[in-house]
Amino acid sequence: MKKIEAIIRHFKLEDVKNALNEHGIHGMTVQEVRGYGRQKGHTEMYRGAEYTVDFVPKVKIEVVCSDDNLDRVVDTILKHGQTGEIGDGKIFISDLQDAIRIRTGERGEAAL
Repeated sequence: MKKIEAIIRHFKLEDVKNALNEHGIHGMTVQEVRGYGRQKGHTEMYRGAEYTVDFVPKVKIEVVCSDDNLDRVVDTILKHGQTGEIGDGKIFISDLQDAIRIRTGERGEAAL
């Protein structure tokens, strides 16, 4: 099993979610996060004063899938999450040792 963490722009969340659902991936966790990478934030104007926004707001999606579905999930997030501009985000993939469904006690891929 794999855990995929994708940090994307807010307005791309619905596109990514709908595309994953169409590919049979139904479970995900979403968080609002703030951070920066190479873009190092940006400047904005507020009441005539310029200020720097160091931490840019993004959305973090977490998806757990079988090894067989990994490429499908990653390709879907890439296709529907990118705009082609700096700041589109990142995808991180980790091995997942185990998963347990609390209600039934099922383990492994059966718990997904």
